[in-house]
Amino acid sequence: MKIPSALAIAARRRTRPLRTLSLGAAIAALAVVAAACGGSSNSSTPSQSAAHAGGTFTILANSAFGVADPAQNYTLEEWQLLIDTHDGLVSFAKVGGVPGTKIVPDLATSIPTPTNGGKTYLFHIRHGIKFSNGQTLKPSDFVTTFERQFTVPGPTSFYSSIVGASKCSTKGCDLAKSGGVIANDSAYTLTINLTAPDPELMDQLSLPFAMAVPAGTSPKLTGNNVPPGTGPYMWKSYNPNTAAVLVRNPHFHVWSAQAQPAGYPNEIIEKYGLLVSDEVTQVLNGQANEVFDGDQIPADQLSTLNSPKYAGQIHVNTLTADWYFALNTRRPPFNNVLARQAINYAANRSAYVKIAGGPSLAVPTCQILPPNFPAYTAYCPYTSGTNHTHWTAPDIAKAKQLVQQSHTAGMKVVVDSTNDQVGKSLAEQMVSDLNAIGYKASTQLLASSIQYPFVQNSSNSGKWNVGWSAWYQDYPAPSDFLNVLLGCGSIHPGSDASPNIAAYCDQATQSKISQAEAMGATNPSGAAALWTQVDHADTNAAPWVDMYNPKQIDVLSHNVHGYSWNPQWYILIDRLYLS
Repeated sequence: MKIPSALAIAARRRTRPLRTLSLGAAIAALAVVAAACGGSSNSSTPSQSAAHAGGTFTILANSAFGVADPAQNYTLEEWQLLIDTHDGLVSFAKVGGVPGTKIVPDLATSIPTPTNGGKTYLFHIRHGIKFSNGQTLKPSDFVTTFERQFTVPGPTSFYSSIVGASKCSTKGCDLAKSGGVIANDSAYTLTINLTAPDPELMDQLSLPFAMAVPAGTSPKLTGNNVPPGTGPYMWKSYNPNTAAVLVRNPHFHVWSAQAQPAGYPNEIIEKYGLLVSDEVTQVLNGQANEVFDGDQIPADQLSTLNSPKYAGQIHVNTLTADWYFALNTRRPPFNNVLARQAINYAANRSAYVKIAGGPSLAVPTCQILPPNFPAYTAYCPYTSGTNHTHWTAPDIAKAKQLVQQSHTAGMKVVVDSTNDQVGKSLAEQMVSDLNAIGYKASTQLLASSIQYPFVQNSSNSGKWNVGWSAWYQDYPAPSDFLNVLLGCGSIHPGSDASPNIAAYCDQATQSKISQAEAMGATNPSGAAALWTQVDHADTNAAPWVDMYNPKQIDVLSHNVHGYSWNPQWYILIDRLYLS
């Protein structure tokens, strides 16, 4: 999501880890990992007693998630809140474990079977649902929702296959006139017409970008003001310097317990600004209820968390996510594929894993797709030795050879990252790796809330060469990494929502992406084989230095119950209750 953390989110999903210490402390946490993995199963269901309702659930996060408009925000941090305040036509089931990857009807009464060769979807919209401002939901609200993806704009590649989308821009969009999104408020139906079949449309419609906002919502960015939604909570306030506050939506009623059950806490507060180490201390002391699960736990606290005293409060889950440095392919030296391959050979991935907290919290990787993901086949050409299925050590000699062949030796390289301790440490390690093979590298450190929009916007491309990022799946499909992050259609010049940070575009690879997407519905195994080819081709082209795949530790206070971990959204905040 890509949290977001991501979560992009990741993070979409981003995360903003704060501290890093010794590998020894991380290794000591192996028992935490072994003991706590079982806690990630679904222990909370929508049928639990209403007696659990009440109280204020407090989350502590190192920093805020930036702009709050759901048309543009691309972070795990806000997405975990938006799924409690907003709804789409369909959604991922709000339960833990594998059942949480199932797509179920939400504001639509059912999931339609496509017609017109897979290009037309007719949704029947539920009656009697109101937004948190009291306005009745109508099918025409979705026209506004989809048009805002292009006028705000958001990461429009998700919905670019809608008929008429190609004519939309920040200056205007009329999907109704084009016949792409047709609302019938009398019949309570919504028709979506595509230019080509899209087997991932239901996944994309389950994302917060497609969650309904009222028809009168501004076509421009709403900044820190979140438009009304239909979920069990509503946004009371959001100040990125202090906190986000969610309270109950007085107009909510349960229409589908699978899609949107009534939440347990009366109020959800996410506070910003503490060091992650202080977040952990306060949560363990019962002064707050959750450490935001996109904030990486400092390694020196892992042995504390391994104590039997906190056994019921700690949960560990493996993530389908990448931590990587994007290489700016718009300017030297990394507009040269040999230079990009050189730094991939030189990258000391064991050092990056150590910064992440050690092998109990991260696994080194060279490729784009994460393990345990559709179409993944282990592949690592950038390692010493002859086994190219996994990374073992840098190959400095090969890296230096490629630098000389690329005629880029001695060039200055700016490494852009976040200014927290982990971001700084990752950048410093990258500087060391670059300098070791003949470059003159330096760091450029920015605040977490600024850094991700900065490296996305092409207006800033002349100010950096290597940019840190992290990506957590939007949904379980290979395109969510290979097309969203490295597809030609994910480059949006001048936009803070341009997820192809490297600005990498290869038309031959894009052709395979299009072919794989077209085959997805009719020939899944053939499509998977193509996605594997795309993953390996992108890895060979080296637009990134992929560092590692992370694991996640969730820390809760002693009075939190009903923990469940959803593979799509991670912690389900509204399903937690307090004693």
